[in-house]
Amino acid sequence: MAAFYTFEDYSGTSTPSTSENPYDGLIEACNNDPAQIQARYDTHRNARAVQQRAKLLDPAFPGVTIDSILLRRENPSIEPGFQDPRHCLVFWARPPQALKDLIVEIQRRVRVAAPNMWFMPAQNLHMTALEITHSLTDPEIRALVATLKPSLAKITDYTYTHRARLVKPTLSYDAQAIALSFVPAAGEATLAQDRAAQDDAYSYHHLRRDLYALASNAGVKVASRYVVPSAHLTLGRFIYAGDFEKEGGEVDGDKVAEFVRVVEEVNEWLKGYWPGEEGIREGGEWIVGQETGLDCRQGTLWYGDGEMVRVGKGF
Repeated sequence: MAAFYTFEDYSGTSTPSTSENPYDGLIEACNNDPAQIQARYDTHRNARAVQQRAKLLDPAFPGVTIDSILLRRENPSIEPGFQDPRHCLVFWARPPQALKDLIVEIQRRVRVAAPNMWFMPAQNLHMTALEITHSLTDPEIRALVATLKPSLAKITDYTYTHRARLVKPTLSYDAQAIALSFVPAAGEATLAQDRAAQDDAYSYHHLRRDLYALASNAGVKVASRYVVPSAHLTLGRFIYAGDFEKEGGEVDGDKVAEFVRVVEEVNEWLKGYWPGEEGIREGGEWIVGQETGLDCRQGTLWYGDGEMVRVGKGF
């Protein structure tokens, strides 16, 4: 099964760098300027949104892509005894409660147009700050964890002293899933009493760069797919095609169009949570590390499960 993002960079500018760290290129291309970094993230998600909208509304759209592994997990009668073979090792950022509450409302609104979509439970919501590797065997993952162990505290606690802020939540979609995406802040209004505009100079992309360096220095090879300028949490996946089909099984373009309309309606509503003249609403910003530090997890965790290795200190 393909993951939600195809991991192609849609931001429109190449980011060559002599550094071995794949996150350095964008920072260098943006002259270490938070406004330019935000613009790159925004361009990426907007360009991808235009592309995916055109794909879904194309009269030749073949229908949504069913997550067959998730379907077997949700309905064990399809293949009794089936086990997800994809073992992973990641560092997740967990959203604070205010953002979880916002996401639950987003999921409720989307359910109107996709009643049989699988939605990520609130307690499992996460954003991948750093993916070490994916789709390996359990022994391979446990060997990597053993190598990382001396550095786990430093990595999972890193957000306690390096506080990157995300703003402007927007709902994204493709034929497989929906996700809530953010862009790195660049001096906009904040709810944090102890935060100044210049604190946004340390962006979420800087955090990703640093986590990559910390893991590499700990002695593991980082085989991450998440290098593109994107900050997103998967909120739901398609496991049933019938929501967008006619009785005969062919794609119902009107139902697909209604799904797209509902997403766009949600996005207009979400703009009320963006920084503006009246400040910013609770749930509209995310300082990574709020309430809990980074969550290092291993195992079969594509759907928010897996085995906790260590959780860092929150603030």
